[in-house]
Amino acid sequence: MNTKDLVLVALFTALVAVMSLIPPIPMPLIPVPVTLQTFGVMLTGLILGPRKAGVVLSLYVLIALVGLPVLPGGRAGLAVLMGPTGGFLLGMIPGAFLTGLIAGQAPTRIGPADKTGVFWQVARLWLASVSGGVLLVYLLGIPWLAYVAKMDLQKAGLLMLAFIPIDLLKALLAAVIAQRVRRYQGLS
Repeated sequence: MNTKDLVLVALFTALVAVMSLIPPIPMPLIPVPVTLQTFGVMLTGLILGPRKAGVVLSLYVLIALVGLPVLPGGRAGLAVLMGPTGGFLLGMIPGAFLTGLIAGQAPTRIGPADKTGVFWQVARLWLASVSGGVLLVYLLGIPWLAYVAKMDLQKAGLLMLAFIPIDLLKALLAAVIAQRVRRYQGLS
């Protein structure tokens, strides 16, 4: 990694931490709150690509693991990682990687007046966000939640349905922002 990459990794690690510290919204009946962490995962993957996004989220989880209070509610440490949200936290690492990998397949050039092209770019970036930042994170987080909370896997999955509408909106917002950033970065 060169200096620019290191600066981007540090900047996006801080961005994910700040998004995580925005007060979480507790959900009834489930020990997992609504946070902006997954929005940070999506944005990081969409803008930085798979390798740097994976490094950012690995660093973020490591920082939390060693005790810096960067998790929602200012929490940190191994106890949080071993709790009901641990699978979601660990799932963010491959989630950011997959988001970046799929986003890398988005078209790279469109004309400035090509509104249809912009729509399809945003749609592809949204699909990347949903695939990595929602589906993969859920795929790893729900079984962990079920195990730690001693609940049936099906019940844990059903409880997580409450998060899907807001996560789909976060994915759309991340896609719109990333499309603009990628355009000015020269990525699209």
